[in-house]
Amino acid sequence: MATSALADIRVLDLAGEVGWYCTKLLADLGADVIRVEPPGGDPLRDIGPFWHDERARDRSLIYFHYNTSKRSITLDITKPDGKALFERLAATADVVVETFAPGHLDALGLGFDALSKLRPGIILTSITGFGQDGPHAQYAWSDIVGVAMSGMMWLAGDREDPPNRPYGNQGYVCAGIDGAAGTLMALYHRDRTGEGQHVDVSMQEALLINQETAMMTYDMTGRIATRTGARGIIPIDLPGIGIFKANDGHVFAYLGTPGGAPWTTMLDWMNREGKAEDLNEEPNITMVRNLNLAFLTGLVREPDKLGERIAVLSHMYEVFARFCASFSKWYLYEEAQKQRLMIGIVSTPEDLAKNPQLAARNWYQDVEHPNLGATVRYGGPPYRLTETPWALRRPPLPGEHNTDVYIDELGLPQSQIDDLTKSGVI
Repeated sequence: MATSALADIRVLDLAGEVGWYCTKLLADLGADVIRVEPPGGDPLRDIGPFWHDERARDRSLIYFHYNTSKRSITLDITKPDGKALFERLAATADVVVETFAPGHLDALGLGFDALSKLRPGIILTSITGFGQDGPHAQYAWSDIVGVAMSGMMWLAGDREDPPNRPYGNQGYVCAGIDGAAGTLMALYHRDRTGEGQHVDVSMQEALLINQETAMMTYDMTGRIATRTGARGIIPIDLPGIGIFKANDGHVFAYLGTPGGAPWTTMLDWMNREGKAEDLNEEPNITMVRNLNLAFLTGLVREPDKLGERIAVLSHMYEVFARFCASFSKWYLYEEAQKQRLMIGIVSTPEDLAKNPQLAARNWYQDVEHPNLGATVRYGGPPYRLTETPWALRRPPLPGEHNTDVYIDELGLPQSQIDDLTKSGVI
């Protein structure tokens, strides 16, 4: 069987929540990721929701998700004996991932320069809110600070809304993705040159790309981009563009745009269903035949006709909305795909759990949790590698691999482990 992509890489994971996804990506690619938790277990294990609502540190679902395929040891690196043990581990590692405030590891004597002396070529990946330097480097931060300070929150939502925080910890996820990408690039550089390096990831900077062209638009035109919601850049309701109610949920449509069938195909479908209403009559039929993005963007060039055309578009919007509301989201989606009409389901978590495409590709992964006496279903791979496959293993229990690492690998006697445990080092 083919080996995993990172089977020869060891990672010491000191990361908080902002770095979890980084180390998960590396672990699922086969790296030996050793999660270093404080004695007693990581407090982040207390984040819910929990397996069957049973609040315990071995039942956090968010911890399950972000810590698959890792091993766990407990260690207090702020104590002299703990620091000494971490140094021994660092001498065997390729990568250290951390999310402390800038300068914290240096103050402990475990910064990049110190680690490089222990392991030439080591890579230190630091993921923080604002990076390792600059006037904001020491500012407190969290996910909501990242999405706000990056400008992403300003662009999220409808025009009439206040700025919106996107669902979930998108700042943490984006920073984690960039942390993993930066780490992989640093590993490639090390393999070519033997040189390690410090990978500095700022959550604010990682999120800036989500603004797409907003910064360039301001730089070139002085115009501040605003929230547009499902409408896009044209500030009116357009027929077949946006989110529409089905009789059991919602669909997203993007008709009359490049890449899909024209609006006349949509009208043919509405005719077959007997739900075209008066769209075959003037002035509606002329609009149907001409409706595309080029036509829409040219409306302003004929201001004397703008009011009449907006009224026709508004009527078409209402007819299309009634058409969608008559059918299920899956019927709308599947029939639209047959006709190259750009309509897709706005999936709920239940929709995703039952999605036939994901099922056909065996995307969901069932993982045994012996401590739960149950199997837990996980989301699957973000990519498929034919020669170095992705794989998923259950997340570790707190300190589950202390014996493997401290006794089997570092050679510590059990009596020393007992003493270190009593003194709160592990």
